[in-house]
Amino acid sequence: MLVSTKGRYALRVMIDLAENQTSGYVPLKEIAQRQDVSEKYLESILKTLVKAGVLTGQRGKGGGYQLTRDPADYTVATILHLTEGSLAPIAGLDSPTVNQDRGATLQMWHELDDLITDFFEKRTIADLASNAAGGGNYVI
Repeated sequence: MLVSTKGRYALRVMIDLAENQTSGYVPLKEIAQRQDVSEKYLESILKTLVKAGVLTGQRGKGGGYQLTRDPADYTVATILHLTEGSLAPIAGLDSPTVNQDRGATLQMWHELDDLITDFFEKRTIADLASNAAGGGNYVI
């Protein structure tokens, strides 16, 4: 499993919005500046998150983006599934073809998939924002 730049930046955007949620809508330009990411690239990520109902967006003066729920309600797994799709350690792990192959390693891959899923399900955007605010490493 390799988390792409899109997935990493989506997490950074979510943390940024969690940290600035008292400001109401946060302009794209501000997020891009704080995260040192181009507005154009962030737009594609934000579009995915808005479409999924994770964020709301508002155009015009006073517009921008904001979380639709409390940061503690978003797991890292949710955000990564939206931006990455499957987090399985090998391709096609959930496909019937792979599961029919009852090779010696299949159980191991399923166990690793469960560990990965559990790891990301236990971490929320609020947790990550709290770590960042406490001087933790913000690099994702």
